[in-house]
Formats: sequence, structure tokens, C-alpha cells
Amino acid sequence: MRIGKQDGAFTAIATSDADTITVRGHDLCAELIGKIDFTDYFWLLVTGTRPNDAQRAITNACMVAIAEHGLVPSVQASRMTLAAAPEAWQGAMAAGLLGMGSVVAGSSEVAGRYIAEVLEESRKPGADLHSAAHTSLEALKARRAKVPGLGHPQHSAGDPRANTLLALADELGVSGDHIACLRAIAEHAPAIMNRPLPINVSGAIPALILDAGWPLEAMKGIPLLARAAGLVAHLYEESQRSIGFIMSHHADLSIEYDGPPAASGDKNHSA
Repeated sequence: MRIGKQDGAFTAIATSDADTITVRGHDLCAELIGKIDFTDYFWLLVTGTRPNDAQRAITNACMVAIAEHGLVPSVQASRMTLAAAPEAWQGAMAAGLLGMGSVVAGSSEVAGRYIAEVLEESRKPGADLHSAAHTSLEALKARRAKVPGLGHPQHSAGDPRANTLLALADELGVSGDHIACLRAIAEHAPAIMNRPLPINVSGAIPALILDAGWPLEAMKGIPLLARAAGLVAHLYEESQRSIGFIMSHHADLSIEYDGPPAASGDKNHSA
């Protein structure tokens, strides 16, 4: 059965023959292995071009900022999977990555798309960044929605990771329209939403990486790759010093059953 588009059967990423392996127009063995670092290679694989110094620095900084995030649900799922199946690292890694949605880790993609939408509105006739940000925030407030990229339950005075990333972007001369848009949103949000809403790391990362030239459609790849590194650390530790079953046991103790009681007086009940 034919499903979906059938024409355009091409890839520009890699090919090979009996003598060579070509990746994005480069000989893997002669030009890349031992001659390019992984961040450069990642950028090359995704975009087809090598990053410049600023792009490399921004990509490295963004991934370092979020590679490790503690025992968030995705990490717990990964560690408990390995505890139950210690031979299945691939399954445990998959369990962690599959748990990266719009609330945890994938929030960078949500914020990036929001920033891009506000920026697009600001470029319409008669609009600017501040008016577009204000209008968008009022719309979010009307439907009681959160502001993507702003606010933090612990760092209410400001997310230090976001502050460091934004300062780096300013220092490297990368700060452009996306960072300006994020800052405009952050300027108006507290008054409209009536609460402190500092820029968080999930807002800073897409603003930086988009201004550096990363494609919006590949935004989720940044936190996915970063968190994969963090998961490897957690899985290695889990293999050496397991806490997977401890977490599972504590969940049993912490979660109280509130369903109907067992019909213990029922003569037809069998254990």
C-alpha cells in the first residue's frame, strides 16, 4: 500500500561506496574523523555547513546548560527501566528520551516556536516587538495559558542558566531578533500576568540558538542530544549504584490509594 508522498527519494546527508563514506560532501575518514569535534559534526550533520566560532560556542553552551537536570520524570523512567532490565541500555535510553515532552526538555521547542510567532507578528505593518509581545501576552492571559520560556518554580528572581547564556550571546555578538523578542516578552509579562516571570533556560536556549542560525524545525534536537548525555551518566551510575527500585518503592509509599475498597465480604470473591 502506498502511503504519503512517493516522489523525491533523495538524501543529502550521507552515502558510501566500496572505497569511501561521504557525509555532507566530506570524506568521513580523510576529512572528518580526528579532525572535527562532535559539536561541529552535529551542526554539519543537521545543517549541511560547518559552524563558525560563535555558533560552536553557543551550541556548546546551550547543551551544557541542560544536559543534567536531576531526577526529573524522564530520568526516573530511564533508571527504573535499567533496574528492571539491566541488559537493555537502549531501552532505558529510549524510556528517558520518550519522556521529553512539552513540560520537560521539549519546552525549549515550545518556547522557540512562540518566540518565532511573536517575532513574525512584530514584522507586520504597524507593529513592533513591544506591541506584538503585549498583544500575545494578553491573549495568553485570556485563555489562562503559561508564557513559554518564562518563569521558574525555584529561581523566581531569575534563572542563572538563562542569565549566563544571554550574557554569552551578548558577548559573542550573537544576540539578534529572537533574543530581542524574548526580552520584550519578558519585559511586559510580569505586569500583564501579575507575577514574577523571569526568562528561564527553556526560553534562553531557543532564542540563542535561533539567532545563531539553527533551524527552528530542528529545535528539539538540541535538548534531545544534551539530555542523552545526561542519561548516559545516570544509567552508568544506575548500573553501579542502583536507585531504580528505591524510587519505585518510595512511589508506592507516597501515593495513597483512593479507589473503592475491596469487597472482602463478598462470598464469591476469590483471592
